[in-house]
Amino acid sequence: MSSTTNTTTIGTIGAPSRRNTELAMLVFAVLIPVFAYINVGLAKDHSVPAGVLGYALGLGLLAGVAHLVVRKWAPYADPLMLPIATLLNGMGLVFIWRLDQEPTLGSAMAPNQLMWSTFGVALFLALLIFLKDHRVLQRYTYISMVVALVLLIAPMFFPGVNGAKIWITIPGLGSLQPGEFAKIIIAVFFAGYLMVKRDALALASRRFMGLYLPRGRDLGPILVIWALSLMILVFETDLGTSLLFFGLFVVMLYVATERTSWIVFGLLLSAGGAVAVATFESHVQTRVHNWLNPLELQDGGVTETAQAMYSFGSGGILGSGLGQGYSRLIRGIAPKSDYILATVGEEIGLAGLMGVLLLYALLIQRGIRTALAARDPFGKLLAVGLSGAFALQVFVVAGGVTGLIPLTGMTMPFLAQGGSSVIANWALVGILLRISDTARRPAPAPAPSTDAEMTQVVRP
Repeated sequence: MSSTTNTTTIGTIGAPSRRNTELAMLVFAVLIPVFAYINVGLAKDHSVPAGVLGYALGLGLLAGVAHLVVRKWAPYADPLMLPIATLLNGMGLVFIWRLDQEPTLGSAMAPNQLMWSTFGVALFLALLIFLKDHRVLQRYTYISMVVALVLLIAPMFFPGVNGAKIWITIPGLGSLQPGEFAKIIIAVFFAGYLMVKRDALALASRRFMGLYLPRGRDLGPILVIWALSLMILVFETDLGTSLLFFGLFVVMLYVATERTSWIVFGLLLSAGGAVAVATFESHVQTRVHNWLNPLELQDGGVTETAQAMYSFGSGGILGSGLGQGYSRLIRGIAPKSDYILATVGEEIGLAGLMGVLLLYALLIQRGIRTALAARDPFGKLLAVGLSGAFALQVFVVAGGVTGLIPLTGMTMPFLAQGGSSVIANWALVGILLRISDTARRPAPAPAPSTDAEMTQVVRP
């Protein structure tokens, strides 16, 4: 008789697949947005929306197909990531559709967002079916670097939108934000690079005032990344991508080397670079000025940051109710993209906003847990990188909307309007699920030893 006692969260050998748990959670992840959709319709028109059946069937079909593919091709994957992503995506569609009902906010965007969400789920399924082992990505470390740089540099050659050059235009398809895909590809490069260089970065250093200072030759990578992030900020005036790009590298560097000095260097370089660029770049100056003076009058009204604050204040603890807020007063397309979190805060209140942020936190926690459970160093670093990129994006968007930091122009993952964003984030969740499936999969039984058969104890 044998027994196995699991005393750590890292050892998941023999863990159950939890697919039925995932299915049960998916039912709630589909029903909650459908009830929210009906609620908005009752609030706006006093009737159940005509498209509720199609919305319910569409969201349910996407979730069902995704679950079946995970059950067949990644049976030991984390059971919570897919339901959380489905719930966030479904609630994002509801909020965008709710804002579509306001004629002052331009044309309807919910149908396009549903189409891009479908493409995102399709990419998610393709990754699970064709990417059998995440370690294959390690072979393409330097190719990933080249592809990521091309994606980051490409927007320089296209006209800017609202002062930032973060879009490329493809005839017949529309606009694409390549930075959303670059964050995944560059995480692959960092994971592969740090796999090779982490010993040199961790061990070859000198101690000074309690900090381990890296050698000059080892400072090269972080200086190059710092310079590239500044170039993005200067030439594309994209504060969000710059912060995400540099922050991701520092986080992965810290995890790989366990040296606090890298965090200190990263913060100093980041602050120094941001201050230097803000002294001459007008777009960044405007962002910072609006952040420091949100109540200043502009064009006959207050800034968007102040309007978002009014929305949060109007919502209070429990909110005004779905479909009954006034966040439409925020100018332009912002309520559906950058400032959609203001609509969340106004209509479902602080309680609902905290619930949405907890969903993001739970998704990030499952990614970090996947990194802890991964059995190979590349998988650990890649899971940390992807989770870190997701966490940084949530922080800079939520921080910008709430006035904690200057607004960056990035989109809230899954929630805000944006085809590139929703497709890239479904791909990110797909890779994390693939790593978690490998990490939770039962280890193969050890091969029988021939020595055991040949060595026998013979008692007299």
